[in-house]
Amino acid sequence: MKIICTQENLSYGLSITGHLANKNVNLPILNNVLIEAKNDSIKFSTTNLEIGISCVVRGKVETEGVYTVDSKLLSDYVGLLPVEPVEVALVKNDYLNIKCKNNNTKIKGIPADDFPVIPEIEKNNPYHVSVANFKQAIAQVIFAVANSETRPEISGVYISFNNEPGRLTMVGTDSYRLAEKKVAVSGCTDARNMIVPVKTLQEVLRILGSIKDDAEAPEKLDIYVSDNQILFVVNGVEIISRLVEGQYPDYKQIIPNEAKTKTKIDTQELTKIIKTTALFSKTGIFDINFEFLPENKSVVISSNNIQVGDSVSEVEVQFEGDKNATTLNFRFILDVLSAVNSTEITFDVIDNAVPCVIKPAGDDSYLYIIMPIKQ
Repeated sequence: MKIICTQENLSYGLSITGHLANKNVNLPILNNVLIEAKNDSIKFSTTNLEIGISCVVRGKVETEGVYTVDSKLLSDYVGLLPVEPVEVALVKNDYLNIKCKNNNTKIKGIPADDFPVIPEIEKNNPYHVSVANFKQAIAQVIFAVANSETRPEISGVYISFNNEPGRLTMVGTDSYRLAEKKVAVSGCTDARNMIVPVKTLQEVLRILGSIKDDAEAPEKLDIYVSDNQILFVVNGVEIISRLVEGQYPDYKQIIPNEAKTKTKIDTQELTKIIKTTALFSKTGIFDINFEFLPENKSVVISSNNIQVGDSVSEVEVQFEGDKNATTLNFRFILDVLSAVNSTEITFDVIDNAVPCVIKPAGDDSYLYIIMPIKQ
């Protein structure tokens, strides 16, 4: 194998794929990146046996070949090279000889024969979704997902294609809160439901975030689905993953259809008040109290910690409905306030026994519900 590639392209391909390779004592080759040079393209691949990532970059292939080397070492080394053409040659299937300007380095590796085969999905009839919308959807749902080994079905993100025609629905929950986001989808019209591992979507979000936002940036992400795998394809990058087995809970049953108290609140002002009030919440409980006062058209937010002190703040709101009160986990509220892309949110409450509903004002594509803390 012998290739010549720009330092920028090499560094990009290694940064996209290298994040997945980790220190695996039992199977050292999983720490490596697979480099394939053929058909005038250079392909980098890594896998942790659950997820596989590959990235194709432009370069000159003088001799075709395949080899694996330590992903972090190669990425760190290439990242420090000058922005010049880099020549990479495989010598006796034993090491890579890397030359760039005044630099000449040998990096030992492992032959590719033992590298795990990354599964493939037939690329027929994909779903198409906007890159910007999908990035936002992942960010607005992923923080609500449970980190649970005992309940694997809620340790992933539920994705439903076309059960509402032309829409993709993403849901995350840890049984104390739930986030649902709906996004326009085109292409394949099949209705399908699945649970995608949260680590897979974290990788997708990271990779979409690394794509330069310029005139050449891709607008669409292609998604292919088989019985037990999902494939995301964008800009020469492919992320393939196993799906989570199991049945996702019927979450729609717990979404309230009505509210006794409806308010509209400034997002930034509410965030500041919750952060100050949270300083006096009970350690490990993270509780703050909300009292909805129709006569003042306001919400009083308070907390009390015997060991520290107490805090009371009042914020004016647009108010509709009855007097009400509830107690919530402040961390759950701050999570959604930082995720919504809206200057105002609506905050709907029935009572302190039923989940409250938070939405961006004027946007029905996203909702977030939080279970109250029982007093």
